[in-house]
Amino acid sequence: MNIQIFGRKKSSATKKAERFFSERRIKFHSVDIDEKQISKGELESIFAGLENKEDLIDKDSKLYKAKYAYLRFDIFTELLANQELIKLPVIRNGKKAAVGDRPEIWKKWIDEDN
Repeated sequence: MNIQIFGRKKSSATKKAERFFSERRIKFHSVDIDEKQISKGELESIFAGLENKEDLIDKDSKLYKAKYAYLRFDIFTELLANQELIKLPVIRNGKKAAVGDRPEIWKKWIDEDN
């Protein structure tokens, strides 16, 4: 497994994802997007690993509610420019990706790896 966790240090959801993998002794690499934003290539890889691209949008964020809730927009372009719109954590396992607190998906990845 090649787990990469994009999140924020102070985020409880990010900490929960890190704890999930730590408890199962699965190595992971954490990226705090407040310190290092997701690059265009990384975002393309995450997009390719998701079934529903809209899962990446944090529809509870203030920015989404204030600016994007009633607009049509290119998801990729806006998420790359405004990363505070990204729902966290984003977990990438090779070519697969999951957004938010999704332990059922993470368990599936572990089962497939064994």
